[in-house]
Amino acid sequence: MAPNPVESPLHFPRQMHAVDYLMFRGEHAPRSRTAMLSVSLLDTVPDFDRLRAVYERASRVVVRMRQHVVEPVVPLTAPQWIVDPDFDLTYHVRRARLPEPGTVRQLLDFAQPIHAAPLDTARPLWEVHLVDGIRDGDARAALILKMHHAISDGVGGIALAGQIYDSERDTHRGPLPPIPVPEDVSSSDLLKSAVRHAPITITESVIRGTMRVVGVSLRALRKPDRAANGVARFVGSAQRVVGAPPVAPSPLLSRRGLGRRLEWHEFPFDRFRRAAKAAGGSVNDAYIAGLCGALGRYHAALGLPIESLPLALPVNLRNDDDPAAGNRFAGARIVAPIGEPDPVERIVAIREQVLTAVAEPAINALSAVAPLLARLPQPIIDTMASLGTGVDVQASNVPGFPDAPYIAGAKMLKTLAFGPVPGVAMMVVMFTEGGTCYVGVNYDTASITEPDLFVECLREGFDEILALGDEAPRPPTDSEVVS
Repeated sequence: MAPNPVESPLHFPRQMHAVDYLMFRGEHAPRSRTAMLSVSLLDTVPDFDRLRAVYERASRVVVRMRQHVVEPVVPLTAPQWIVDPDFDLTYHVRRARLPEPGTVRQLLDFAQPIHAAPLDTARPLWEVHLVDGIRDGDARAALILKMHHAISDGVGGIALAGQIYDSERDTHRGPLPPIPVPEDVSSSDLLKSAVRHAPITITESVIRGTMRVVGVSLRALRKPDRAANGVARFVGSAQRVVGAPPVAPSPLLSRRGLGRRLEWHEFPFDRFRRAAKAAGGSVNDAYIAGLCGALGRYHAALGLPIESLPLALPVNLRNDDDPAAGNRFAGARIVAPIGEPDPVERIVAIREQVLTAVAEPAINALSAVAPLLARLPQPIIDTMASLGTGVDVQASNVPGFPDAPYIAGAKMLKTLAFGPVPGVAMMVVMFTEGGTCYVGVNYDTASITEPDLFVECLREGFDEILALGDEAPRPPTDSEVVS
């Protein structure tokens, strides 16, 4: 048995952050749900009791896995994460079996409705499905994990996964931690507590607000020109960050519906990194460029070539002392150059735009207004969501573990990650683990109507980027240097 790994302490704030609450409130509407999904292929079928024991331990360490959200009757206070007194592990960890032949395509078709279905918001916001009957390469089973975005973002989710997955096939983590103390807290209880503390809370808010106003006023009085310029720059930045999209959306991807389809593509990380470096960009720049190449090909093949479309990508805002739970990211928008035929020029253009976008003064504008938005009546939030984001594509890049992890004695051969589709035509996630990049695409079938063509374009778009590294000169080996 491997030695017991050290479990780093985790912090889980009781009060729900406003951004997380906004995501939580979207769960009832099909087009605003924000659950994330991972599909991991396993080299063997793990014992189901052992798998449940893994998640029993995990739910004691990652307390969010035992907590549900309790909302106040009236939004006088923030919702709370409460340890569920009715927590039932058998509800959250389930099993299923695919019919023959048990391909990855069948697995993704099985996982898609799981992803699209609403989570029970009266329970902890996650579920796991062990799927038997897989016969694809060395894979013999699969693990489907669905987790609400309100629990954490992609980067934070990897930190939480470190408490669940193992670095070796047989790992002993020691005795079970104690069960988190269950709590019976109702919406009415939150309201009563808010009313009791209302005078103190209001006074503190007034004092903090007054001090901010006084501080801003004093700075403005000392240097009025600089203050005015700073306000003007911030307003202009906010318009670029949360205003109208930077370019007109694609007419080909304009329709929105309820149908979803999951696709994926994979390639070696080292080869891809070499290609990015050869073009003078980062791995993320090359990733976006490959996706743009795929979208450009898809538009051209259907007779509607365009130069660009609006694309959004998250910017990680996490500090080392931030808790793994919760969301710590901002959104950046760029003009995706899907009509640029030269992959190197595409990478250069993307790099310039991304560097400019992440430096925007108002990059974190959503977090600033989220406390207000989170308290709006549900019909107003639904109306805002129905208006859409004005963005065609969202793309995320999440680094996984350097080596493929294990769970309940089974090795994860590959993990495909899929994000939500909140009013966009598609969400794309590149997940890198064990030396391989896995690009998972969750798209709206009302926008992408030719699935086979799209898969072909996706492969060609990334093959074009990979070829840049093959053409680049390789560093000499030690024997070549000596000779």
